[in-house]
Amino acid sequence: MNNKEILAKNLEIKVSQVEAVLNLLSEGATIPFIARYRKEATGSLDEEKIRAIEKEYTYLENLSKRKEDVIRLIEEKDLLTPELKEAILACEKLSDVEDLYRPFKEKKKTKASEAIKMGLEPLAKKIMSFPTTGSIEQLASGYNCEKQKAIEGAKYIIAEWISDNAYYRKYIKKEIWNNGFITSKLKKNAVDEKKVYQMYYDFEEKIKYAKHYRILAMNRGESEKILNVSLEFDKEKILEYLKNKIIKNKDSFVVLEVESAIEDALKRLIYPSVEREIRADLTEDAEKKAILTFQDNLEHLLMTKPIKDKVVLGFDPAFRTGCKLAVLNPYGNVLEIATIYPHEPKNEKEKSKEILTSLIQKYGVQIIAIGNGTASRESEAFVADSIKGTNILYNLVSEAGASVYSASPLAIKEFPDLTVEKRSAISIGRRVQDPLSELVKIDPKSIGVGEYQHDVNQKELTEALGFTVSKIVNEIGVNINTASTSILNYISGLTKKTIDSIIKFREKKPFTSREEVKSLPGFSDKVFEQSIGFLRIVDGKNPLDKTRIHPESYELTNKLLQQENIDLKELGSKEFNEKLAQIDVRKMAAELDTDIYTLQDIVEELKHPGQDYRDKLDDIVLKSDVLTIQDLKEGMELKGTVRNVTSFGAFVDIGLHDDGLVHISKMSKNFVKNPNDIVSVGDIVTVYVCGVDLEKEKVQLSLIKE
Repeated sequence: MNNKEILAKNLEIKVSQVEAVLNLLSEGATIPFIARYRKEATGSLDEEKIRAIEKEYTYLENLSKRKEDVIRLIEEKDLLTPELKEAILACEKLSDVEDLYRPFKEKKKTKASEAIKMGLEPLAKKIMSFPTTGSIEQLASGYNCEKQKAIEGAKYIIAEWISDNAYYRKYIKKEIWNNGFITSKLKKNAVDEKKVYQMYYDFEEKIKYAKHYRILAMNRGESEKILNVSLEFDKEKILEYLKNKIIKNKDSFVVLEVESAIEDALKRLIYPSVEREIRADLTEDAEKKAILTFQDNLEHLLMTKPIKDKVVLGFDPAFRTGCKLAVLNPYGNVLEIATIYPHEPKNEKEKSKEILTSLIQKYGVQIIAIGNGTASRESEAFVADSIKGTNILYNLVSEAGASVYSASPLAIKEFPDLTVEKRSAISIGRRVQDPLSELVKIDPKSIGVGEYQHDVNQKELTEALGFTVSKIVNEIGVNINTASTSILNYISGLTKKTIDSIIKFREKKPFTSREEVKSLPGFSDKVFEQSIGFLRIVDGKNPLDKTRIHPESYELTNKLLQQENIDLKELGSKEFNEKLAQIDVRKMAAELDTDIYTLQDIVEELKHPGQDYRDKLDDIVLKSDVLTIQDLKEGMELKGTVRNVTSFGAFVDIGLHDDGLVHISKMSKNFVKNPNDIVSVGDIVTVYVCGVDLEKEKVQLSLIKE
């Protein structure tokens, strides 16, 4: 099979789909563009599959190139056999290719290479022929060194031959992986003040069943010099396996010497490298799973439903420096900034209440967004008391990343005259109004919805999270007349130059047509094609400009409407949608000589022109009164918002300072393999209190009603 066929088999898709994606990528098409506007070519593959094709094909091509190089290098030594060539070509991993190439590599200085220089290779070969007449001393005579030294040197050569055997290594690695254990112990004299790694002080788990978050935890404990991590396995079984494979004649007088060489090969050469490989494989797999969890959480957070058309007050809590308030109009523009001191050390509660009430009345504030950091519990109590008897509601908002944004060059450029804390209050308020537009300003790694994010490959994490943000931004699309530079950075096909062109144009006048974008500096035909479908013009000349319909399909759209006698001016009306509902898409695609995917998307978009996918989601939980941990009783039913999902459960915001934990065992009456199968970040869930620890201020929650 060629690489395209292998990839199609691995991804369970057709070869034609793989070829279509690779062709489009080679022509400069972006993943969002291919997923949305080239469904007819790819068979409607989504962004995840397209990205997998891109990444895995690159790996397979590199693998093929390495196979060719290794075959050539072995052939140059005149050592390539048909069987070896076939084995190399059959390899599915780079590590397997390297194992087969190991015996033919130019070696650095080793005990074996020194012995070979001494001319002891013939002795090693004689020993491995397992002679039955004579003695080891007779065999070792005639070399330019003492007999014992000659025997020792020959054993080093034999040990290296054994170590270089790819088939032995494959068996040993498989045996350790399937039947071995990964263990951790508390390092002697190690200090773990907060008992972070307590469960790993004397821990073991079967390697093949090891949970990825435990691997990452042990790795971190090891790097912090708190834990000793090792692999435990049946060394006697492996030793016996090699003896049976290598020792051809048990009656030979060299058996003890060969057994000694086997033990040396295992202890000095094979075990250290195989253990490193297994630890590396465990870590790589653990990192991939942790990154997927982070991606999934981030996707759901970015898809949080925005609160539109509301005046919001962002509230950044603090003690000594005072709470910063930012009143924002429905578009996120700052109306007024204020600072109040309702907490220690000033305790200006009444004065603070007057200022807050005045701002509420002056601007018609409808929602207060309170950051969940330091002093948030006290601030929540203060706000709840201040709005008592009114229709105003409040929401506790995750501050994760707000301080990162507030101190960033972007925030300084946006609000050069404000302090970091005041910018943070603005960011907190905007996170309620339009979470996506605000969160794209922050490095995704700082948003705080992952696990062990600092322990995984940072390059892989950055790429994965960047892909997730790009996917969501393009899926939702942006208003070209109001979108920030931050969000435009993620739009398919756009560059700094083209974004600057958009900003400069709209500073003079708003865009009224997608056609105007064509003439902007930097917008080649390709850039326009890749980006324009994701750029919307809400009140433009052409009603289609506010939809996801690509301009390349406008002619087809108009033909469809003419065929069905539907007037585009009625777009959005009940009558318009009723007429669309009568269309037989499959039949119409044949009549208009087009593909069903494009036509189906056009019809759906005409039914819901420019609709924000997030509008279909659950509303966020808004509160009017405070909840304390003392109020909780076992069995109590509460509404909450999922703030983070990890491998062992989910953290749910029920209105306390700290989120409650729903352990994986409390998510369903059935076995749950992955918490993400049950809940996602941003979900509004009903939970039941199943444990309250007042001393540690920890709350255990359950999704199961007992």
